[in-house]
Amino acid sequence: MFIIYFARNLSSERALEVILKTIVLDAMGSDKHPQPELLGAIQAATQWDIQVILVGDEAQLKPALDAQTGDKSKISIVHTPEVLAMDDDIREARAKKQNTMAVGMQLVKDGKAQAFVTAGNTGMAMYFGTKTFGLIKGVNRPCLCANFPTKNGFCTVLDIGANAECRPDFLVQFGQMGAVYARLMNDISKPRVGLISNGEEEHKGNELVKSAHPLMQKSVPGFIGNVEGKEIFGGEVDVAVTDGFTGNVFLKSTEAVAKLLMHTIKDSLMSSTRAKIGALLAKPALKKVRGMLDPNEIGAAPLLGLNGLVFVGHGRSNADAIVSAINQARKAIETDMLVELQDAIK
Repeated sequence: MFIIYFARNLSSERALEVILKTIVLDAMGSDKHPQPELLGAIQAATQWDIQVILVGDEAQLKPALDAQTGDKSKISIVHTPEVLAMDDDIREARAKKQNTMAVGMQLVKDGKAQAFVTAGNTGMAMYFGTKTFGLIKGVNRPCLCANFPTKNGFCTVLDIGANAECRPDFLVQFGQMGAVYARLMNDISKPRVGLISNGEEEHKGNELVKSAHPLMQKSVPGFIGNVEGKEIFGGEVDVAVTDGFTGNVFLKSTEAVAKLLMHTIKDSLMSSTRAKIGALLAKPALKKVRGMLDPNEIGAAPLLGLNGLVFVGHGRSNADAIVSAINQARKAIETDMLVELQDAIK
């Protein structure tokens, strides 16, 4: 295999550097695989000092990769005969023992790479991630987090769908891990952590929120109390904690509103000659807004709590989203995010 060959022919220091910058990409994960994965892998490997291992059907991947332009010297393929479908149930997934997620994550566990990226089924990524890596010692449940645009930058919201039912101690751990993520990935030295509720007062919220509040106050660094949805977008908090059901509704609603706003603005700007002239003048500002609302800018959400680095992107990911997802994994490796998470839970 490409990465092993080069590691054996370099000094131990250089070999370690190569290994530390290796990311496994599920080449069969997105809805339009493997084209977005191939284009994204080439661009990412060209842009950064990383190796990318593609896992998937070699008979399909090799000719498709050969047909692409650009430098492919830092990209290798590991043949994987089986693929998980988005509608596979857990029994069907278990039967596919040589699927791209299982094989790709095992490469990371075996030390041949440091992170795994997929745009495939989130539930399957959680299942195989937990089976392959286990959980960080002390963690009860892994969770998904995502960055939401705010007035001042980004707010990390978690859980966004991995755990529909939660206990108060789950939320405490989500807050601890979210603070680490915001510090390392969003470059916030002292993240402010809030608990999503229907009011700022301590007595507000459902039983889960009321029970979690005093625990988070005691055990989560930077905890500032309850926060409402408006405060998240107002930039008054850097990490917002909730259960997976509420978080997923919040995520989907925000995506829908952002899409509606962009379509409405576009239709309005094309409605008349005067509006079109105004659109030309406002184009730089509109481009900035579109970039801020574009989910492809982040690319993937990490499954925090696993004892390994796993990033899950959207099934509709394009090449830009794949590049962003790989960049998320690269930054997590370089900042030792897994070690920092382990220390936070201890």
